[in-house]
Amino acid sequence: MQVGEGLGGLRVLVVEDEMLVSMLVEDMLTEFGCDIVGPAPDLDQALVLAKDAELDAAILDVNVGGRQIFPVADALKSRGVPFAFASGYGEAGLVDDHRGTPVLQKPFRQGDLEKVLRELAASRSAA
Repeated sequence: MQVGEGLGGLRVLVVEDEMLVSMLVEDMLTEFGCDIVGPAPDLDQALVLAKDAELDAAILDVNVGGRQIFPVADALKSRGVPFAFASGYGEAGLVDDHRGTPVLQKPFRQGDLEKVLRELAASRSAA
């Protein structure tokens, strides 16, 4: 199987306030053939996209501009959009309501992102 095979066309919201990290994630998603929504560099833009954009999945930095991402996660959850958190703290950085959500431990590799996206896409299909 080639890198990103079967992920083409997924609309993925990227929420990341660090420009270099955002660009790296965008490059990986582009290589998979995904359509990038955003990226949103702050919580306010992320909330608008989480509520209104057509999405298949999302990758959410836990701490965006000093604010926690959980209102965005709640908006996605209410719409049935699967998401994963990206965090240097792993699951320890999550609030109880979101424990068990996939976490990409920063720094992560392309293969880690691909694996999580496949899980998100499968959960979207099963819903």
